[in-house]
Amino acid sequence: MSKKMKEMAAEERPYEKCLIHGAKALTDAELLAIIIRSGTRGENSVELAGKILDSSCRIRGILGLQHLTIPELMKIKGIGKVKAVQLSCLAELSKRMAKARQKERVTFSSPEEIAGYFMEEMRHKEQEELYLLMMDGKNRLLHYIPLFKGTVNASLVSPREIFIEAMKYQAVTIALLHNHPSGDPAPSREDILITRRIRDTGELVGIPLLDHVIIGDTNYRSMKERGIL
Repeated sequence: MSKKMKEMAAEERPYEKCLIHGAKALTDAELLAIIIRSGTRGENSVELAGKILDSSCRIRGILGLQHLTIPELMKIKGIGKVKAVQLSCLAELSKRMAKARQKERVTFSSPEEIAGYFMEEMRHKEQEELYLLMMDGKNRLLHYIPLFKGTVNASLVSPREIFIEAMKYQAVTIALLHNHPSGDPAPSREDILITRRIRDTGELVGIPLLDHVIIGDTNYRSMKERGIL
């Protein structure tokens, strides 16, 4: 039988446990329980939080929250519109906090640094997305923009648009970045074609392509390291 929150010992209740031991002492379900505040009849908030963490069919646990849409959250018994919006905003806030830690004048001197900066943003995406990164003469990030969403096809990626954007931001160098939703970052034939087209155009206009990094699931591949650039 589910134990109501008020029937639990004070040190077992998430709110009181946080006051006594700090937020680090809480489990993922307990942290989420404090956000949602209440459970349902026959299910306390910690149990409901556990159900939320197991709801994503794409990935289980706390990372699955980033994959649940508001309509999907509202299908969970006990989660109405307000809680669904709060949880969706919590997932987005966590992404932005992770990015903000590194944001001040980010310098990309290696593909590992590029992959590390964008890993959490890119590895959960369910479609391929191609980004253009624009850097100054010290490889500091000036700006980045999404170029393409969907299956990345060399014929649909315009070098002209890429270098118009690069010149707009006075970029000295650029890099390409995209994800493989399969989790395998091995470059495809299209990936290699895109890389070589942009590299050749960059040599002509004087804005070299530093690298093309492909993000998988917690791993990456660098076209430069593979000798394609």
